[in-house]
Amino acid sequence: MELPDTSLERPRAREAGVVIGVLPTGPRNAIVDVPGVAVGHATVVEGEAIRTGVTAILPHPGHLYRERVPAAIVIGNGYGKLLGISQVAELGELETPILLTGTLGVWRAADALVGWQLARPGMEDVRSLNPVVGETNDGYLNDIRARPLRAEHVVQALETAATDNVDEGAIGAGTGTVAFGWKGGIGTSSRRLDDAQGGHTVGVLVQSNYGGRLTIGGVALDDVRPARSASRGANAVPPATGDGSIMIVVATDAPLDDRLLRRLAARALLGVGRTGSSMSNGSGDYVIAFSTATQVRRALGARRHAQQVLPNEAMTPLFEAVAEATEEAIVNSLFRATGKRGHRGAVPALPLERVLPRLRRANTVAP
Repeated sequence: MELPDTSLERPRAREAGVVIGVLPTGPRNAIVDVPGVAVGHATVVEGEAIRTGVTAILPHPGHLYRERVPAAIVIGNGYGKLLGISQVAELGELETPILLTGTLGVWRAADALVGWQLARPGMEDVRSLNPVVGETNDGYLNDIRARPLRAEHVVQALETAATDNVDEGAIGAGTGTVAFGWKGGIGTSSRRLDDAQGGHTVGVLVQSNYGGRLTIGGVALDDVRPARSASRGANAVPPATGDGSIMIVVATDAPLDDRLLRRLAARALLGVGRTGSSMSNGSGDYVIAFSTATQVRRALGARRHAQQVLPNEAMTPLFEAVAEATEEAIVNSLFRATGKRGHRGAVPALPLERVLPRLRRANTVAP
């Protein structure tokens, strides 16, 4: 059941006049601004207690196993269940799409991803596959122990993945998430560097499910807090003080190897900090970064990989881009999400009618 919302159509941050950072966005202001990247969702809402889903991110439309992309994973705080992390750390590459879901759905999602990919052409002799599946705990709105995610949900997310606009808010892996006590979810943003800085694009997608002191555009919103509502279970208060998690996926068309991607991924966590998080003891904060540049792809079976990557000195603009895009993606996840009632109670949407005047007084909202 949806909770009442004060607006007919919840805007993205920029549509509401909230501009994060100074760098220009890509045309869609989304991770799909990086050419070839596709995103798909499957939302699972059943009865009074199931509020979960899965989100798929495909790095390029080609054969992902045979045309691998360099990748890196950075851990902000490691209270999480990220499958595939050790092989990515060892080899520095992705060979599958990335899936995001709820905590106890990780293993079913991974199994379905393996089945889907093994059935594709050219995979007949493959005997090893490294599915990369991340999670956040959606157990307040979702009966997480029921483990409702099924293979058909994963297939739906993978096969509906598209390179146009990405749906945001309480959808896919963001269906049951909570951020700062408000309804969290999926959010995305991008930045494009000018030609003098390389003309590259950085896109970010987040699954927000964490807490702290909500800060938007440098303005701490301590005076905008959700009211406590009746819950259906003991200790069932939506997380607002810091515990919780965030998954961050970073894509770029800049020619970066896994070492440079690790440097880029680390800067995404700056965007998380700007929103008021200190990454608490119980949070699982992960960044998965990859490059789609054709000149750095790794063909399976090649005798050599001749890669031309950016020098260290070219990375600073990309660092700025990923920090800004991460911060804005998180804000978009809050702005776009609608309130939901679920397993243990209700979580309202961030009240934009209270937030925007507060930001306007601080000169954060564009006139």
